[in-house]
Amino acid sequence: MFIDSPYAPPAVPVRAGKPRPRGRTMVIDTGTPTRAFEDLVESHGDLIDAVKFGWGTCLVTRDIKTKIDVCRTAGVDAYFGGTLFERYVAGDAVDDWVALQRAAGVTTVEISDGTVVMSATEKSGWIRRMAEEFTVISEVGFKDGGRSMTLTPADWAWSVCSDLAAGATTVTLEARESGRSGFCTADGTPREDVLDALAGCGAPLDVLLFEAPTRALQVDLLGRFGTDVNLGNVATADVVGLETLRLGLRADTFGRR
Repeated sequence: MFIDSPYAPPAVPVRAGKPRPRGRTMVIDTGTPTRAFEDLVESHGDLIDAVKFGWGTCLVTRDIKTKIDVCRTAGVDAYFGGTLFERYVAGDAVDDWVALQRAAGVTTVEISDGTVVMSATEKSGWIRRMAEEFTVISEVGFKDGGRSMTLTPADWAWSVCSDLAAGATTVTLEARESGRSGFCTADGTPREDVLDALAGCGAPLDVLLFEAPTRALQVDLLGRFGTDVNLGNVATADVVGLETLRLGLRADTFGRR
């Protein structure tokens, strides 16, 4: 890439290679055709740290194991969306969900309570149980915007710390695929009080992953937390664009380090 050549502009941030401890990009796959997915990972796998197969799409994707294998070969983590876990919880069939993870060959799982009603104790229990076998990513925040707005900044901070204490290695901050729920208001603006609470809660920024499907959210979070903030729910078409934002090569973050 030219970014590593003598032709690169001055003062471009240096990005760590994979596996990256920070500055990770999680792409959400909402049903990309398999050949297009293979092309994506072949072309831009160095910029992608993880792929989340959204909600229950893995169950209706014929080539899901092929996609997982493509990720594994490229050093890209692959896992299924937490809503699928919640669907099995609601059906009292978590053992079947575990069997699905094993059959698919994934080693990372997402534990969330964004749709179902689940006590903090129950969620922590699921995280502890799954951490015995899998790498656990938890998610904080609700899919329903009104319900998420009832969470105070202290609630967000406490939930993050609770999930980490239970065994989660990364905590995802909900914003959905629209960027208009979770820690964001209905107009897509991040809640400053929540971001302040998360920044001051004592959890390392390295373990937080902010869902940021829109350029406006990406720019806001990069401006607040810097080049190496972890961002997720990035559309497949936006992988390269996000990297240029991280490096200050786009007008929105021009020259920013």
